[in-house]
Amino acid sequence: MTTPDPVTERIEALTDWRGDTLRCVRTLIRAALPGVQERVKWAKATSPGVPVWEHAGVVCTGEPYARAVKLTFPRGASLPDPAGLFNASLDGNARRAIDLPEGATLDEAAFRDLIRAAAAANEQARAARKKPRRT
Repeated sequence: MTTPDPVTERIEALTDWRGDTLRCVRTLIRAALPGVQERVKWAKATSPGVPVWEHAGVVCTGEPYARAVKLTFPRGASLPDPAGLFNASLDGNARRAIDLPEGATLDEAAFRDLIRAAAAANEQARAARKKPRRT
């Protein structure tokens, strides 16, 4: 018998619409980015932690709140968003977020594109850090 992974446990613990939303988001992320790494981060005594999807760095997080599931992209400000998915944390220098309240619909194709763009931005940032400096 295998034990569920921490992300599955975290999502399954949400027995309302927030769990359904995170399951859907997880499926879209996995489809857009096969092999994406999943973790639960920032767990502490007062919080069970947050699902995080990573590829060469954090692609996005899935934070369940009472009124919305917040998908935060640490490099969101630098990502193309032609469909206008970002609707929260718009004033930050780097990050952007998508708030999904109960009953919200998500443009799945645009979301998959956004996930791929976030992974590519992480890869570019990692490659830039590895380049030798000229003196």
